[in-house]
Amino acid sequence: MTSPATTLKLAANRAAGPEMDRLLEVMARLRDPDGGCPWDVEQTFETISAYTIEEAYEVAEAIAQGDISELRKELGDLLFQVVFYAQMAREQGDFDFSDITKSVSDKMIERHPHVFADVTVDGTHAQSVAWETQKANERAARAMAQGRAPSVLDDVTPGFPALMRAQKLQKRAARVGFDWPDIEGAMAKIAEETEELKQELAEGGDQTRIEAEIGDLLFSLVNLSRWAGADAETALRGANRRFEQRFRHIEDSLAAGDRKTTDATLEELENLWQAAKQAEQA
Repeated sequence: MTSPATTLKLAANRAAGPEMDRLLEVMARLRDPDGGCPWDVEQTFETISAYTIEEAYEVAEAIAQGDISELRKELGDLLFQVVFYAQMAREQGDFDFSDITKSVSDKMIERHPHVFADVTVDGTHAQSVAWETQKANERAARAMAQGRAPSVLDDVTPGFPALMRAQKLQKRAARVGFDWPDIEGAMAKIAEETEELKQELAEGGDQTRIEAEIGDLLFSLVNLSRWAGADAETALRGANRRFEQRFRHIEDSLAAGDRKTTDATLEELENLWQAAKQAEQA
């Protein structure tokens, strides 16, 4: 029996149907070689992928800013990317938008037997374990189909941002016991990698070695972030935002006296930086 809440949600989804159909029609028109948009007609999966990543980041930024109006717009832009891919695939006879929605619906139903079937899951932790078990089974099936041994690191996409991928790789490895016993091990590794970088710099090592040591240090910092329960990508995004706000404060403060950053001493810039930090806490 369908619950009243589910009935209302289904009704809302049906109401959105005409607008979804309209969007698909708009996309088809844009891609029509006879009278469509020349730019849209020329695009391929490869040329559009960069825009998809850009739109995903803009969604994340709208969420970080707490701007619901902007989030609605950015989600629309991200949805348009999916529609774009679906249209190009339909033109090639590969799949269409309904294939995409069917695939994800089937996957979500299969991964949530405690919702859509007679399976009981006792709490959030048990649900997470069941989810990961299901994903592991899917990875094993794909590996078998490809004639190779499965890896716990399968499907950690190389195209992820480096910080995000580092954290995902570490989480996967930790699930099979490849991890420090506590956070102290992660912190000690940072100290070790810092010393190795210092040594490489002191010895005038080549750029390849220096870059490798910096990479190891960054990877260790991501691991500490994981142990601390923080998302490394989100943490760095926040640091970027704070840096920008503080640096703009420096520029604005100097501009008030008809000066530029190049006119100030390093000591003045540092004092203004500290003032900006204090203003954040006020």
